[in-house]
Amino acid sequence: MRTLCIDTSAGSAVALHDDDAGVLARARSADHRGHAERLSALVAEVLQTAGLSASAVDRVAVGTGPAPYTGLRVGLVTALTFARARGIPVHGVSSLDVLARQVLDVRPGSTVLVLGDARRKEVYSARYRALGDDDVEVLSGPRVGPAAELAEDPLDAAVDEGPVVVAGPGALLYADVLPPTPGAPDEVDAAVLARVVRARLARAEAGEEVALGTEPLYLRRPDVTPAAARKRAS
Repeated sequence: MRTLCIDTSAGSAVALHDDDAGVLARARSADHRGHAERLSALVAEVLQTAGLSASAVDRVAVGTGPAPYTGLRVGLVTALTFARARGIPVHGVSSLDVLARQVLDVRPGSTVLVLGDARRKEVYSARYRALGDDDVEVLSGPRVGPAAELAEDPLDAAVDEGPVVVAGPGALLYADVLPPTPGAPDEVDAAVLARVVRARLARAEAGEEVALGTEPLYLRRPDVTPAAARKRAS
């Protein structure tokens, strides 16, 4: 089973993963604003590097954020369009979940606090622990807010079990209040999406409810709102 993996929560990351052979190819752009211009080219690059055509892809996995509106939408639309054109399934996973799984790969047994850059001096955050070898269990979150508030929240700290690993781009930005754990991954590896999707599909087949929807996680209201109705002149 080959999975095309796409994440645009921070820059653009694409990978092609084979359940038997592992990662076949990866490509990334660090540009946080050029998703529309770069993502299709990255998909083509990954397929070319793997020596495969689009017809060799069996399913698509896409990161659902949380992330800013424009980049996240580009990733989701690209994934949905590719899957529809091929007639294959598409599954969504929170980008925070993916990064937490990466951390647990190198720090098993930890509680993981993942912080994403929400801009406006805020972070996206969620706490996790391992669920098997390829998935994660959400302990709290996701939420959005100032890093300083998160650091002082006793309700979040109460769920921690064992050593806490802090990771993600938000931790790099606000290291003065929530310093990142040395050696912890700080960007999403799109290929890990395939592992999480595979684990959740297996649990779904066993009758469990799992989260694989492609609805975007924004966590805050949009800046643009419908204009108020005009007042009638008297």
